[in-house]
Amino acid sequence: MNDATRLLAEQQYVELTTFRRNGIGVATPVWIAPDGEDLLIVSVDNTGKTKRLGHTARVELRPCDLRGNVVPHAPRYAARATVHRDRAAIARVKKAIGAKYGWWYRALTTVEPVLNRMPGRKPRAAIVVTDVELLEP
Repeated sequence: MNDATRLLAEQQYVELTTFRRNGIGVATPVWIAPDGEDLLIVSVDNTGKTKRLGHTARVELRPCDLRGNVVPHAPRYAARATVHRDRAAIARVKKAIGAKYGWWYRALTTVEPVLNRMPGRKPRAAIVVTDVELLEP
């Protein structure tokens, strides 16, 4: 794991910026967890970020707080991200997020099996972030 990946993996929250077709970035605060050389993010599928990743793998990442406020002078990283919808990938990301965030993540997902049976419930997707490199300090 390179230094950039390690630094992001240590953050409680990371601002994930995905890009629209016109190049405009859209930032979202996310939980992120390491798994080998990859960084993993769990998301509801068919949201803006998963749709934007369908046409470009380019992302930017910066440390932030729960509300997406970027830490002053936070470094910015470029990376590639892909969306995976298969059960194995979703299980992989849930395991990594659960290992990092512990009881907090388990508390949030306790009711997930019940919610998954409700009409209109959107499935989950795994976002795998690779090739992280520092853009600016």
